[in-house]
Order: sequence, then C-alpha cells, then structure tokens
Amino acid sequence: MDGGGQAGFWVFGYGSLIWSPGFEYADRRVATLCGYRRAFCMTSIVYRGTPEAPGLVLALDRGDGSGSCVGVAYQVAAERAAATLAYLRERELVSYAYTEARLPVALEDGEAVEALVYVSNPAHAQYRGGLSLEAQAEVIARAVGPRGPNRDYLLKTVESLETLGLHDPDLARLAELVRERPE
Repeated sequence: MDGGGQAGFWVFGYGSLIWSPGFEYADRRVATLCGYRRAFCMTSIVYRGTPEAPGLVLALDRGDGSGSCVGVAYQVAAERAAATLAYLRERELVSYAYTEARLPVALEDGEAVEALVYVSNPAHAQYRGGLSLEAQAEVIARAVGPRGPNRDYLLKTVESLETLGLHDPDLARLAELVRERPE
C-alpha cells in the first residue's frame, strides 16, 4: 500500500488506535477482523516500557487463525491518505515488531472492506505470545514508559471498548488483576 494520496483507505484499530487514533478520519465504525485475536503479546520498549523494563502492549495475534477481534475501522479520505499512512508507519513500525497488512474487515452493517492492519510478528524478539493473564498483569502493573504507565494503556482500552458496547472478557479480567496490584 503506497497511500500516495491517490485513494482513501480504511484502518482497523484494536487497542490505542480506538482511544487515540492521532489522525483525521472521514468515518468511524465498529468492525470485526477474523483470523486474529487481540492479545497483550508484544513487549513495549518505546511507549509503555523501556528496554530495561519492558511493558506489554496489544497486538493482533494469529494463533491458530480461528479467533476474531472486534475493534474500530476508520475511513481515511484520499486527501489525507499519504499523511495518515506516514503517521501510522512512524507510530506502529517504530521497532518493526508489527507487520503492516491489508486484510478484510466486516463493518457493523455487514459491509466488507479492506483495511490497513498492524499484526504481530511472532518471529520478532519483542513477541511474547502465550503469557498467562497473571504473567501479563505482573508486567503491566509495574511498567512505565515515555507515554505513561502501562496500566493506563490497558484501562483506557477496556474503557473505550465498553463505551462502544464491546466487552472483551480477557481484557476485563486482566484489568481486574492489574487493579489488584500496587502501582
């Protein structure tokens, strides 16, 4: 995808892009991506942790390919395409722990669109798939990075999903576990 300002495109958000997209969009809708699940499976050494004390952030994890993730799809207008793509690449590909992909998502009205999506790269050194919720909570409760406490990232994501009428049981349980731990 070159973005080049030639055509608009859709972006799928599943974590911080829900509550802090950071770009202008023409439309925003609840959407579902099949084949991936939202998971705290990527260490954060830039935003919500440091190289010495990494945090954990969300990524789309393929696993066995049977999962799905409900998030938000943003439609970017053609005149904002190049700037938005550049912004997203700078934000999401900071350490290349994510892979940029174009995947089909289903909007809440059933319409299928192709969206720009950032998915986990299981071969990357920052990938931490398979951690228990308790292990995730230990990391998230203590980690702090330049963008603030890791726990804030989790709690803002859960709150934003709930505001949209979406409930992610794993994230809700993880939030409970993190709240039980000292800051």
